[in-house]
Formats: sequence, C-alpha cells, structure tokens
Amino acid sequence: MRNRERSEAPVVGVPRSDPGHEYEAALIVRIQNGERELFYELIQPYERRVFVITFTILRNEADAEDATQDALLKAFKYLGQFRSESRFSTWLIQVAINEARLRQRKSHFEIMRPLVDQENEDGSYTPRDFTDWREIPSEALERKEIREKLIAALGSLAQKYREVFVLRDVEHLSIEETAQALGISAGAVKTRLLRARLMLRDLLSPGLDGLWTGAGPTPKGIKPWS
Repeated sequence: MRNRERSEAPVVGVPRSDPGHEYEAALIVRIQNGERELFYELIQPYERRVFVITFTILRNEADAEDATQDALLKAFKYLGQFRSESRFSTWLIQVAINEARLRQRKSHFEIMRPLVDQENEDGSYTPRDFTDWREIPSEALERKEIREKLIAALGSLAQKYREVFVLRDVEHLSIEETAQALGISAGAVKTRLLRARLMLRDLLSPGLDGLWTGAGPTPKGIKPWS
C-alpha cells in the first residue's frame, strides 16, 4: 500500500516464535480493536502473492499494481468481516481475485481471448505424449529465452488454468485453499491443474531440446518464479 505506516516492533504479548496462524489471529484482533498501524505487518508477507495473482488475471503490470493496492485497501476496510474459520491468506487472495476480475470486466479485457480459452470445462486436452509432469531443468532455466517462453506460454492459457496453476504451483496453496479462493470444487482444481501442466509442457518442450520430456530420471529443477 502506498504511503502506509509500517510497524517495526512485534506485537506485544505474542512472541514471533508462535505458529504463524496464531500470531496472525492475535494481530487481526488487535487491528479490529483499533490498532490500525499494525495492518501492514499483517499483509506484508502476502503483498507479492497478491500482486502475482492480480497479474495472472490482468496480464498488465501497471493494472496489477493498481489492483493490488485496491485489494489491500479493501482488505483493510473489510477486515472486520473476516472470520477465523478460514486462513487470512486465503481470504486476502479471494479479495485480490475479486478486485482483479472486477477490473477485467470493466475493461472488457476478455474480448480477445487466447485460443486455448476456447476449450470448455468438460472438454478434453490430448497431450502430445504421456510423459509425466516434471519441473523444468535448472540448466534450461539459465537460458533467458526459456524463461521468456515460460512467461509467454503461461499467458497463452485460459484464465481459469492460469489461476489454478499460479495458486498451486507458484504460490503453493493446497487444493482446498485454491478451491476456496477461486470458488470452485477441489475436483475442478485438480482437473484444471492437470490440463494447465500438460498444455504448458507441450508449449515449452520443443524449446528445451528434449531436456524436459526426454527419457531417464527426472532432472532436479527449480521453478523460475521462485
């Protein structure tokens, strides 16, 4: 958030060694009771995550930054509505997704949809081969063009696949958290994630010179977005 006040000191009475969920719960209670200056401490660990998901939907850095700011402001405004039955991070992602989708509808961003978007939910995707999904080898990711192709390939997927892929494979939310954030079933998360992985692999494997889909043990890799 722009021009926000930052709280450098830890919350009194809640040691940093406490599990994150308990610490967050205590922080939220303090903020709801009027200690608004603590809000940045609450959302600071999730700012990057919020930006990533808004960028995934809007595919424009400036729009994603604006959506991120507005989502954080709305989270501050409506924090009193948060209920501890769910994780704060999941609730915050829901706020961010709703804000990005609202901006998207206002700008009619989806008038020109990627070709991959034409597949319906019940349709099938036939991969070029049946090699299992695997991480891209780290030696391939050292090549700038491969990293650029990965970003472009992710952008070519339908939004519903981009969202699930980013939440699960980039931000490492659980299947249940992803389903809750997107308002879909756990089964839909699994289906969309599988299709997203297969489509990304087929889009990218030609440029990896066989390093990704070749035979033999799966090479140890790193994710380019880490």
